[in-house]
Amino acid sequence: MDQKQRAIRIWQAGVDAVGGHAATTAVLDSIAAPDQILAVGKPAAAMARAALEHFGPKPTLVVTKDDHGRDLPDHVTIIEAAHPVPNSRSLDGGRALREAVEAMGPASHLLLLVSGGASSLAEDLVPGKTLADLEQLNQKLLSEGLDITAMNAERRKLSRIKGGGLLSHFRGDRATVLAISDVPGDDLNVIGSGIGALPDAPKFQASTQIVASNAIARAAAVAAAKSEGCDVIANEECLHDDYLSVASQLGQRLRDMPKGVMVFGGEPTVVLPKKPGRGGRNQALALALAKEVSGIPGLTIVVGGTDGTDGPTNAAGAVIDGATWNPTAEEFLRNADSGSYLDQVGALLVTGPTGTNVMDLLVAIRT
Repeated sequence: MDQKQRAIRIWQAGVDAVGGHAATTAVLDSIAAPDQILAVGKPAAAMARAALEHFGPKPTLVVTKDDHGRDLPDHVTIIEAAHPVPNSRSLDGGRALREAVEAMGPASHLLLLVSGGASSLAEDLVPGKTLADLEQLNQKLLSEGLDITAMNAERRKLSRIKGGGLLSHFRGDRATVLAISDVPGDDLNVIGSGIGALPDAPKFQASTQIVASNAIARAAAVAAAKSEGCDVIANEECLHDDYLSVASQLGQRLRDMPKGVMVFGGEPTVVLPKKPGRGGRNQALALALAKEVSGIPGLTIVVGGTDGTDGPTNAAGAVIDGATWNPTAEEFLRNADSGSYLDQVGALLVTGPTGTNVMDLLVAIRT
């Protein structure tokens, strides 16, 4: 088998293991039928579809990213909004979620399906704040290279529905929260800026469960590598730093890598110039790694966002090797335009929406 395709297969196995539909379906037998289903985040449609297939028709609202609200029954209300910078439809989605929660009766059961991307996709602003304030904050956070925990802490300050705010409006009997984690530590108070977090001293029965995470994806990639007959050399969540630092830290390990597979997860950060080019953090990391491993034979690296999109692009990331880098790439890397260079050399990884979002996944294979 071609080594590039083998590396992609291993990466894809990790992503498939945390698909929103499969991960949600796996836990539904233990959950009572809900009166209302609310789903918010990039994999919201896949999670909602699983619940509807299991429980049958239920009032359902899905708030998700543009072009992600597919394959749902006609009765489902779908609001698609922008990511990573919110727009007016994000406010529509946030308001609709709050109103749906407020409308539930005292004996009702809410099934809330939460996943990454909700910070941008749904918002209900505190009095005195406007969409312009929200857009400005998100642009600032995205450009400063902050990690997701720090970003979401700032987002919660403007919100009526984040940090436990959404469920503070619930007056029913029971709320069940299922979440796909895209944050280190799988903290429900951080996922989607805490849109599925419980309020202080809730007056209803509540249960929460993480149904998919980066650790699960990495374990599946490891299993796939072993099934391919590869030795697994590393399985770590270590991508949480500026992408150039991550590339530098991994560079020597990759250059010295024996035959086998390394699997890494996490979410690198990027500090953007005033006028960034095309790409996202995975494409930036991929190109920086291409520089680190330039000229190394027999090594292929897949770096991709598990949601299938990397920044404001339709690529998940890239597939690089020892021949990807050439001196002209330096200017692209410096100008945050990695996507343009990687496209020119045919290295982009394009998967389409994956129905999940558990941070990023890197698979390196050497033969």
